Amino acid sequence: MPTPDGPHGTASGVSWVDGRLLALSEAAVRADDHSVVVGDGVFETTKVVNGVPFALSRHLRRLGRSARGLGLDEASEGWIRSAVNEVLAADPMAGLLRITWSSGAGPLGSSRGEGPGTLVVATSEGNTWPEAERVHLVPWSRNEHGALAGLKTTSYAENAMALATAKRGGCTEALFRNTAGMLCEGTGTNVFLVIGGRIVTPPLSSGCLAGITRELIIELVERGGSGAPDGGVEVRDIDPRELLTAEEAFLTSATRNVSAISEITGEFQATFETAPGPVTARIAAAFDELEASTPDP
Repeated sequence: MPTPDGPHGTASGVSWVDGRLLALSEAAVRADDHSVVVGDGVFETTKVVNGVPFALSRHLRRLGRSARGLGLDEASEGWIRSAVNEVLAADPMAGLLRITWSSGAGPLGSSRGEGPGTLVVATSEGNTWPEAERVHLVPWSRNEHGALAGLKTTSYAENAMALATAKRGGCTEALFRNTAGMLCEGTGTNVFLVIGGRIVTPPLSSGCLAGITRELIIELVERGGSGAPDGGVEVRDIDPRELLTAEEAFLTSATRNVSAISEITGEFQATFETAPGPVTARIAAAFDELEASTPDP
């Protein structure tokens, strides 16, 4: 059974729900929890490398930002870290770790309840991605002006629909434009292009998520330690038509690291015959080295 985050994960793993350690398949969350009723929660997913969740501190900071942006009380960082340690001790072979924080039990409608939030920490096996991915540019737009813009919330039905559409066409990821028609992000990824030898990526103002891997890639390139072209990463609006002239394209995410794009389908169609290209390959190698040497950069 696939996990929501990738094509080849399995449902094995454990979960920790408000202090209870359970098998991933065991019933755990109340039927009136608002994460179930209306998707009223926030989450983080990261790889587990040699028993350690990669870049956990950055993920916890973003979890807090998302909670504040959604108007939720923040879960205690100490509480989360304790739960993470307990889960990983119970599942030493974990490849992925997911932390979910919801507003807790509430009415069967949009209004929130008055009780405490619900914390869920779960593990699963890691994902296996192809060496280069086919992606589909879907016809729907991200709303960069919406209340959830830039927040990593559990309201993921839009992403699930887009990804299902992409998979029907033999692709492993879907890309969105925003309401201005500019390239935005994938369902669970940020996107980078190499255009005229420059690395470019959409700005956060486009509505894309402030991806942890995106953030680390920008830092790596700016430090000059990635073997990428000089000049850092150009963060700017990207017209989707630039997909037709880009020399390379790649995705970044916590479960992929850096993943080359081989083909783009949809309204704009492009093929990158050499994928990963040289810039993508150097950035991927630099990121893998960072992951291996610095568990919590």
